[in-house]
Amino acid sequence: MAIDWKAYNPEGLYDEIISSPGNPRVPAKSLVSYLRSLSDEQLQARRASADAVIKQMGITFTVYSEEGNIDRSWPFDIIPRVIALKQWQKTAAGLEQRLRALNLFIDDLYHDQKIVKDKVFPEYILQESKNFRPECVGISPPFGVWAHICGTDLVRDKDGRFYVLEDNLRVPSGVSYMLENRAITKRVLPDLFDTEKILPVNDYTSNLLEALTSLSPRKISRPSIVVLTPGIYNSAYFEHAFLAQQMGAELVEGSDLMVADDECVYMKTVDGLERVDVIYRRIDDLFIDPEVFNAESVLGVPGLMRAWKKGNVALANAPGAGVADDKVVYAFVPQIIKYYLDEDPLIPNVETYLCVNDKEREYVLANLDKLVVKPANESGGAGMLIGPHSTKKERTLFAELIRKNPRNYIGQPTLSLSTVPTLVDGNDLEPRHVDLRPFIIQAEKTSVTTGGLTRVAMKRGSLVVNSSQGGGSKDTWIVDTGAK
Repeated sequence: MAIDWKAYNPEGLYDEIISSPGNPRVPAKSLVSYLRSLSDEQLQARRASADAVIKQMGITFTVYSEEGNIDRSWPFDIIPRVIALKQWQKTAAGLEQRLRALNLFIDDLYHDQKIVKDKVFPEYILQESKNFRPECVGISPPFGVWAHICGTDLVRDKDGRFYVLEDNLRVPSGVSYMLENRAITKRVLPDLFDTEKILPVNDYTSNLLEALTSLSPRKISRPSIVVLTPGIYNSAYFEHAFLAQQMGAELVEGSDLMVADDECVYMKTVDGLERVDVIYRRIDDLFIDPEVFNAESVLGVPGLMRAWKKGNVALANAPGAGVADDKVVYAFVPQIIKYYLDEDPLIPNVETYLCVNDKEREYVLANLDKLVVKPANESGGAGMLIGPHSTKKERTLFAELIRKNPRNYIGQPTLSLSTVPTLVDGNDLEPRHVDLRPFIIQAEKTSVTTGGLTRVAMKRGSLVVNSSQGGGSKDTWIVDTGAK
């Protein structure tokens, strides 16, 4: 037996695969039984096969460092995370509910601001938002949707319940790695896909294409859709190229596009100018149009905002959607759901302390050694303090930062993130903490991925799952056990 499952100990945490030493959870029984049947040599062969596939397919991500940009092979563990279909259906409904409410919230902020006037959402938080774009006031994108693609980060605490950790509404990334993880796993563990009811994930790109098509200002059967990338040095460039290829869309940079006198967007081709109907943009707001935002930007397209305001081109995600991609706004999402939908949240938030609130700020400052402190608008785990793993010097620095700009920080309890068995040195099996990023698409219709990108903190005891900071990933299986 290559793996000694009875020796595997998640140390009292909620484990996604094992309910107690040696005993798999119901959705994972076949997976554990199969892995038990593999010899050491067979298991090593599968790990080596996964590494070879990653290199062969060129699946990489870019790490920014002082030494320059470094391309690395995608870090991957062959033991998947398994979730029962019945539980996932409830989770997916909660994710759909959340994005519907957030899009109503964004649309309201750029129009009547009823939620502010009704004193459900504080005006001072909106006034100090870094991602509210006054240039977007009064614009009405198709279907009232601003955030068409959302990556919502979920965590499971020791109680076994999913919680929303944050919403990524600007330019969420990672979905290509979710799809590639499945492709790798199918080649490494093909037998299980023949016998298990593992729900597919490969409908994502067709759902994305359908959503983008529905946004086209020209109601034609095949509108021109492009993916706008900052270029090859961006950390998510692999994903930009992957999604363009899968959708049959053109991958373009800002210099490939132009806005003509008719205020329509055109792509420069060898056959001349071709009108563009929909732009899936992977560039931050401040760089998409040097006429309106950063005048020095060479990544965007001069005049793009004019064309969008005229309704001559659709942008996904829409500029300004990031106003809801704010960890202070996150704390109000339960009230936002209740206000717009008159429903209770199906997935709870993690308890959150707003440092802009005097009482809550004092609590955070007094408990920096116990809490996780996050800046309001950073991503990728940047600028974060994990209290139990921090030094006194780091806590002193964060106390100064919080006092200087309390609006920019929130505090949250340090959760006991769930674990998944992970192969480490040799064939040793150890628990590693994970989160989950499902992707939700909303346009004319709404869809949620069956599962998502499971990110793994590869270092023992670490809670940092971001690939840029040493994290890895696993395939995520939604398994139909037949339970009602």
